[in-house]
Amino acid sequence: MKKTILEFIRRGLIACGFGPLVLVVLYLILQSQCDMHTVSVNEACIGIVSLSVLSFIAGGINVIYQIERLPLTAAIFIHGFVLYVFYLGTYILNGWLADGATPILVFTGVFTVGYPAIWAIIYSITRRNTAKLNEKLKMKQENAKKTSST
Repeated sequence: MKKTILEFIRRGLIACGFGPLVLVVLYLILQSQCDMHTVSVNEACIGIVSLSVLSFIAGGINVIYQIERLPLTAAIFIHGFVLYVFYLGTYILNGWLADGATPILVFTGVFTVGYPAIWAIIYSITRRNTAKLNEKLKMKQENAKKTSST
């Protein structure tokens, strides 16, 4: 367990540097889409800290897939739930969702469709790359057998 926690922290620290970069992109999008020209120091600080925390969590939570005794389905649901909670919390904290139930329901719908779609794409790419590596390994082993038998 200690190893998993340390790996979570390591991955989180690597990822959390991307939080401020994501915030810059979001602020540029908001500026181009809205009548937003300035951000208060308080808004900037909350944005930087909240997105750094979100990036830390998003980077670290991937360690859940390395827990061997945890079924893949359970890991997917835990991963998705943690990301959903932290993304929603970050959006609410920064005022990126309007008040009311409708924006939260829309966010939930987008997340519910987007998360499995992104996960399926990443899974299929990983599976294809693993198959390629296994094929190369198999060929290398066959060549080694042929070389050793002669």
